[in-house]
Amino acid sequence: MAWWIWVAGGFALGIVEVLAPGYIFLGFAIGAVLVGLVLWSGLLAIGLPVQIALFAVVSVLAWLGLRRAFPHSRGAVKRWTRDINEP
Repeated sequence: MAWWIWVAGGFALGIVEVLAPGYIFLGFAIGAVLVGLVLWSGLLAIGLPVQIALFAVVSVLAWLGLRRAFPHSRGAVKRWTRDINEP
C-alpha cells in the first residue's frame, strides 16, 4: 500500500517545481510518480531498498530527458544584428 505515498510525494515535488522552476524537482516528481504507478499496477512486488533504487534511476533518466528536451543557454545574451524598423 505504499504506492499512494510515492504518488503523493511526486505531486508534492511537482508543486515545489512550480514554486522553484528549473527542471530540478520535476525529474524527481516524475520518478516518484512512476514508482508509485509501478507499485499500484502490481507488476513488481519489491521492497523499500529496491523502490528507492528504482526511484533514483528513473529520476536521473527523467532529469536527463528534461535537460535534453528543454535546453537553456547559460548566460547567453541575445544579440540583434538587424533592427525590425529598418527597411
